[in-house]
Amino acid sequence: MKVDVHLDARPDRVVARAAELAALGVDGLFTFEGRHDVFLPLAAVAPTVPTDLMTNVAIAFPRSPLHVAHAAYDLHLASGGRFRLGLGSQIRPHIENRYGATWSRPAARMGEFVAAVKAILTAWQSGSALNFRGEFTRHTLMPPNFDPGPNPAGVPPVLMGGLGRLMVRTAAEVADGLLVMPFHTEEHFRAHTMAAVRAGLDRAGREPADFTVIPQAMVAIGRTAAEQEHADAAVRRLIAFYGSTPAYLPVLKTAGREGLQPRLNELSKRGAVAEMTELIDDELLSQIAVRGTPERCAEELGRRFGDVAGRVCVYFPGYSPPDQHVIDLVSALHQMSEPAVPESL
Repeated sequence: MKVDVHLDARPDRVVARAAELAALGVDGLFTFEGRHDVFLPLAAVAPTVPTDLMTNVAIAFPRSPLHVAHAAYDLHLASGGRFRLGLGSQIRPHIENRYGATWSRPAARMGEFVAAVKAILTAWQSGSALNFRGEFTRHTLMPPNFDPGPNPAGVPPVLMGGLGRLMVRTAAEVADGLLVMPFHTEEHFRAHTMAAVRAGLDRAGREPADFTVIPQAMVAIGRTAAEQEHADAAVRRLIAFYGSTPAYLPVLKTAGREGLQPRLNELSKRGAVAEMTELIDDELLSQIAVRGTPERCAEELGRRFGDVAGRVCVYFPGYSPPDQHVIDLVSALHQMSEPAVPESL
């Protein structure tokens, strides 16, 4: 099983950190839309590291599909064909109040956005006329002086992040793959996410082999009691943050904790982070996150996802495990074989 890890996006350290992570044996590096730009760090490291690179995810709605297509084209070219474009929707308060953008019908808009980006990339690659006419966006003009032409590295894969059934189903209909949001339980992944993937593939008449599922997991890794406690505390904070969001209530329902969401939401409005974190007990922590020694974490990741995924995105949220732990985790995952039957989707 291949392993992608988060790349610290601070511009004053990103090149050095990318080299350090590549030396640990990871297969890919991803950025997310946090405190720094999601594309710029990858542009800085694309010529310097041999790993795969991915946005995980770039938020679609505040951007134009054309802007995103240009960034994906250039990163794929700069990396020699090692870039994957991951796109996501975010939630309404962030889109309207943080980005100052428009929110409506997120699954429909995401599906069209992905289709538009792919149409633009395909037109450049094939030399065909660009003629994308959607409900939310239109792209029908591409004069030669704005057309970069065929990419020597080919067309980069376009993946969608998703959690809810409608968004996941839409991803399976139009995208090249799904980035499974890391806030989930095993039951939610099996009963909801994978069921929606199958439904989307069926609706689009697509084969499972044409679609990639990349699970993501919050990992609390440690070899000593002190290391484990430190990692657990960091992961609890992120679970509490996600759990406060009404859109993520279905995940808590699969864990039998639906009553927890309104309590977390109320505390989040008061900025009571410590109180929120205390509500995430060991049972819920273990249902959502993967915990233990590097070998134990690798075993659990393989058990949860190994029959449907050939790679996994690993988060170490809010803490940095020793490099040797990462080496051991990656080594253990590399010893696991990829799914033998893609049709298991």
